[in-house]
Amino acid sequence: MRVGVLTGGGDCPGLNAVIRAVVRKGVQSYGHEFIGFRDGWRGPLEGRSVRLDIPAVRGILPRGGTVLGSSRTNPLKEEDGIRRIQESLARQGIEALVTIGGEDTLGVAARLSGEYGVPCVGVPKTIDNDLSATDYTFGFDTAVGIATEAIDRLHTTAESHMRVLVVEVMGRHAGWIALHSGLAGGANVILIPEQRFDVDQVCAWVTSRFRSSYAPIVVVAEGAMPKDGDLVLKDGSLDPFGHVRLSGVGEWLAKEIERRTGKEARTTVLGHVQRGGTPSAFDRWLATRFGLHAVDAVHERDFGVMVALRGTDIVRVPIADATARLKTVDPKLYAEAGVFFG
Repeated sequence: MRVGVLTGGGDCPGLNAVIRAVVRKGVQSYGHEFIGFRDGWRGPLEGRSVRLDIPAVRGILPRGGTVLGSSRTNPLKEEDGIRRIQESLARQGIEALVTIGGEDTLGVAARLSGEYGVPCVGVPKTIDNDLSATDYTFGFDTAVGIATEAIDRLHTTAESHMRVLVVEVMGRHAGWIALHSGLAGGANVILIPEQRFDVDQVCAWVTSRFRSSYAPIVVVAEGAMPKDGDLVLKDGSLDPFGHVRLSGVGEWLAKEIERRTGKEARTTVLGHVQRGGTPSAFDRWLATRFGLHAVDAVHERDFGVMVALRGTDIVRVPIADATARLKTVDPKLYAEAGVFFG
């Protein structure tokens, strides 16, 4: 078979490990040929591709980002987008497409596979860990590790100046990164999108921490919202999938804490540093296994599915099921962290 591979959406540690595993097993075990499409869905839209063989994927396992490039291109919003993709795949003799991405990239794959007969197999990628039907997505572990290390470092500077440090982490509308890194990093307050926060309560926790002669660390997810307000945004612009560009709640919260408590407060926005750099051992392991099982599904012509982690097993689930809803933090998990607040 001739198989296409693309990586869409935000970049993520572990993408190259998937590409490597797909190509290595696909060539060595099945004799398939692989074409990599450049820059997500923009590649098949514009016919931009590169040949992928074993020499092309040699040495890419520990590299962050993606050798194929990525973008947030939405072919469903492009003029004749579906037809252009179909013609591009036919022109290059592509018999199947491995789509590596998150909610948006896989949402497009679900539509293409379910409604237009484009043979797709999905691989779940997102640092946000918000795809349902899989226990974990690769990229999440690396992002949590980076955020945790940052929180560890911020503890010392917070104590040196006895000031509040607010750490804003990614995650969009799911609080997985905030919860895991905040708990691992010993944060005194963790705020997630799944539960609106009371600014007065946050200030009470901050004040309590100072009474114990310690400087507080507040970890806030970029999608967290106050009880008496909406999303705090730097601007109201939308990406091609209609999502608002998040970030700004950390700076807003620091100003509110300083105004209400009289304590000096500073903000650290980790931003894209959470996406960059070499993937953790767990993400390399998970991404590699996803790639191996994805090419098995392609070889068996089991299309319209996404590979997923269940316990320690890799299983196949319908792509549509994986993108039907976001996987958000269970209130019981968040409640467990509450004992450390204040």
